[in-house]
Amino acid sequence: MTKSATTAPSTDTPPRGDHDYSLEPVPLGARRGFWSVGFVMLGFTFFSASMSVGARLGNGLDLTGFLAAIIIGGLILAAYTGALGYIGARTGMSMDLLAQRAFGRAGSYLPSALIALTQMGWFGVGVAMFALPTGELLGIGPWPIVLIAGALMTASAYYGIRAIEIVSFISVPLIAVLGTYSMITATAEGGGLTQVFAQSSGMPLVVGIGLVVGSFVSGGTATPNFTRFASSPRTAVITTVVAFLLGNALMFSFGAVGGAFTGQQDIFYVMIAQGLAIPALIVLGANIWTTNNNALYTTGLGFANVTKIDKRPLVLVAGVLGTLGALWLYDNFILWLNVLNATLPPIGAILIADFLRKRRDYADGQTPHSVVAWGSVLGVVAGGLVGWFVPVGIASINAMVVAVVCYLLGDLLLDRRAPERLAS
Repeated sequence: MTKSATTAPSTDTPPRGDHDYSLEPVPLGARRGFWSVGFVMLGFTFFSASMSVGARLGNGLDLTGFLAAIIIGGLILAAYTGALGYIGARTGMSMDLLAQRAFGRAGSYLPSALIALTQMGWFGVGVAMFALPTGELLGIGPWPIVLIAGALMTASAYYGIRAIEIVSFISVPLIAVLGTYSMITATAEGGGLTQVFAQSSGMPLVVGIGLVVGSFVSGGTATPNFTRFASSPRTAVITTVVAFLLGNALMFSFGAVGGAFTGQQDIFYVMIAQGLAIPALIVLGANIWTTNNNALYTTGLGFANVTKIDKRPLVLVAGVLGTLGALWLYDNFILWLNVLNATLPPIGAILIADFLRKRRDYADGQTPHSVVAWGSVLGVVAGGLVGWFVPVGIASINAMVVAVVCYLLGDLLLDRRAPERLAS
């Protein structure tokens, strides 16, 4: 790859008050090393929802099917997020800045709004996922915990990538150690992995693969928001693949083994059933905090692209709204999130396709000329509809294929620049 593809300027001084480069590429002088980016990405994928998906897989598949599902699904996720991670590091651009090029300046408002609303919704759901079982365990109502947890998570996201690093450095090892202990305990008491998975309900393998891919393909679309801080594309790709292939597989395994052993679908209750109440609280709080940090950070970047306001105050607004609406979101937002989850993979697929076709354009550092790239916008709409309504195959893959076809047709019909030959 040639260095000309890097758009980031050499200075490391951000605009006044903007320490996370909301509206411009991250310069080379502000990049971070392997471990900083790696822990942020692992913190992103260490999420209770993934362990709950793992519990569903453990109850539905035998051991061979489970391993096949997490390997095949993990490879699909790793390829998708790894490509986005590379682009983020190579250009220094957030997902929203990349969208300005692939969707046009005004067209980028669609993907920015979709991912911002989705991630704000996940933030609220995450707060409720912690508050409800914690309140039940402590014998108090959920609202005090909602307010405290929401405030702490919002505060760390407000301080940006540095605070996210700190939380991830603390939380990731805790989750790994306690989750491994829970998994080993369940395996020993259940008579081995084969015996633990022996009571599977016969879930089809393709359904299991779809669950693995769908668990994080929407959040993975925001990968450039974090890998743009990587010191090199190599670092970005390695840390992203480790997080989404190995880290996510670890979360599935924690949930699957404990879930298959206890019959529970929620890792919190799996650990409670194992007599690990206090560790359950720590694991639940730590892994939700790390992912909620990333979700709220992504929300701020998305709203910043739409409003052209600094990310920080927008993070506060989104955090307040997500916290106050946490219980309502938990009860009512899942269907809406599923709809948006069908529309977000097309966004990432179009970003990748546009970079591959016009890589030299990303090196010029100029403001995108297009106002709206209608092929890209149509790709998100059509891809989302296919992902939602077509019952055959893996929904997110179907959506991405349709989106790329629409993007390519729109690009050709509007006589935009012909594809560039990739530099070696």
